[in-house]
Amino acid sequence: MKNAFLIIDTQFDFCHSEGALFVPGAEQDVERMANLIRQHAQQIDHIVVTLDTHHILDIAHPLFWHDDAGNHPNPFTQITGADVDAGRWIPRFSVDKAKQYIHDLEADGQFAHFIWPEHCLIGSKGAALHDTLLDALKDWSRKRDLDYVAVQKGLYPLSEHFGVFRAQVPDPAISDTQLNTALIADLSSFDAVYLMGEAKSHCVANSLKQIIDFAPEMVPKLVVVTDCMSDVTGLGFLADPIYAEARAQNVHFVESVAIFA
Repeated sequence: MKNAFLIIDTQFDFCHSEGALFVPGAEQDVERMANLIRQHAQQIDHIVVTLDTHHILDIAHPLFWHDDAGNHPNPFTQITGADVDAGRWIPRFSVDKAKQYIHDLEADGQFAHFIWPEHCLIGSKGAALHDTLLDALKDWSRKRDLDYVAVQKGLYPLSEHFGVFRAQVPDPAISDTQLNTALIADLSSFDAVYLMGEAKSHCVANSLKQIIDFAPEMVPKLVVVTDCMSDVTGLGFLADPIYAEARAQNVHFVESVAIFA
């Protein structure tokens, strides 16, 4: 039986207490992930890690927006279609596209648009894998003579890219925002795919939703590792419908101690 790990956004900014968008509990999650990789190296045949990666002038960062007095929104501000129509929040760049994005996101019905602290900036320490996980990955590579695969997401500044497989609102002209069929084919070739990472409420949940929606062949192989992910503080409820749908689809949910038991 061939096993793959899909590890979402286990990066400094999410997983270290000094990170720009620290997820409480993530440091312990990382320890458990690293222990899994070390303890079961011979049973893990493929590891994909995702890397949330942004520019400063990103549609979900404060500097992208201002009000009529020139003030930028604070992190965790929600911006709605009604807000942009009324001019309460005004995009400073790509105005028409940005306004349309907010409406398209609302029409999709999964996530509202939130402003985040500047995080996982391209080339920054915050965008790097947490050292605890990276050390385990290097040990695994040396033991198995296999390289882990790193997949960046989020570089297109006019769309969130929570799930690894597709931007929230794909742009037909930007290939990086389209459905990543190569990654789906890669993971689907394994007998089991173990999903974990940060944050449970956002990027893990949306990656799970995208598997259900766009890669149904992977659903019977999917295992969600419940104690290797944590929620953004106060926003866990946003993903409840996704996890309920996954359970209804008979996706397996296990704790890390039960893997390979």
